[in-house]
Amino acid sequence: MASHRKPRQRPLRGGTVRTAATTLALAGAATATAFEGTSQADPQQTPAQVKAEVDRLYEEAEAAAERYNGAKEKADEAQRALNGLRDESARRTDRLNTARRVLGSLAAGQYRSGGLGPATSLALADDPQDYLDRASFLTRTGDRNAAEIASVRRQLEEVGQLRDAAAGRLADLREREGELAAYKATVEGKLATAKQLLARLTAEERAAYEARSAGGAAPPAATGPRGAAPAAPPSDGSRASRAVAFAYGAIGKPYVWGATGPNAFDCSGLTQAAWRSAGVSLPRTTYTQINAGQRVSRDRLAPGDLVFFYSGVTHVGLYIGNGQMIHAPHPGSTVRVAPIDSMPWAGAARPA
Repeated sequence: MASHRKPRQRPLRGGTVRTAATTLALAGAATATAFEGTSQADPQQTPAQVKAEVDRLYEEAEAAAERYNGAKEKADEAQRALNGLRDESARRTDRLNTARRVLGSLAAGQYRSGGLGPATSLALADDPQDYLDRASFLTRTGDRNAAEIASVRRQLEEVGQLRDAAAGRLADLREREGELAAYKATVEGKLATAKQLLARLTAEERAAYEARSAGGAAPPAATGPRGAAPAAPPSDGSRASRAVAFAYGAIGKPYVWGATGPNAFDCSGLTQAAWRSAGVSLPRTTYTQINAGQRVSRDRLAPGDLVFFYSGVTHVGLYIGNGQMIHAPHPGSTVRVAPIDSMPWAGAARPA
């Protein structure tokens, strides 16, 4: 007769519960914000209201994208650590197995030769001196056995610790992956809503919006404050000049959130790549880059400085002089020159 009892479900462990809860909470927030953006897409909005709403969505999407970048960096770090622990555990396990085989061989040899007592062995020995030599060897072997046993025990503990550490790293990686999925959903939801809003504008209105986003000039490479020409790239050979030269070379390449080059960039990906070309390692996100180096006041900016915007420090550009920066604005745009007064100022930093 078939059983009608429900199969037992295995309870979730503590780490799994926390990971699931974190992922669900972030995913719920992502869904809520996506619907919030959609609910505000009123068909009766004026072009000015649509543009303001798109600006808000882009700002929120970029904030989520920077959180995604931070979670991605931590996930990559956890994966590298996990791989290292697994490799080291495999090496230690090989050494442990070798030590076990040696210990087993010694034990087997003692068993085979241990059936006779010392007096009998001496009486039956063809050469008493040979017996005495072997007795001395067995004494040393006993000491060796004790050392081998202690070594095996120590290696067992080390392998166990490595496996526990790997399990912890794996749990951390799974949690980071959950965060990545939630932040990605948030970004994509807001960008989809922004795209729907922009589709309501006429071609002329979209062109005007894009020109305003670029700082008020049509071609990206010619953008500057009050119609001025962009500052020329410095050529003094310094690290800052090399970073600026890299940024100039990236002008016209598309913004893709999460991208660090060489064919596409997001805002912090561009500044990170620019300074990396000059031999300086910057952290991945806007909110960590602002603390990388010396803080600089707005009136003391120099080419190569990182300039940050919005209250949450969610956007960054590379200052090039004359009140201008090169930055990757938002999805659908390209790397370009723009005035630093085109967005709410948050601060500046000079990489060391």
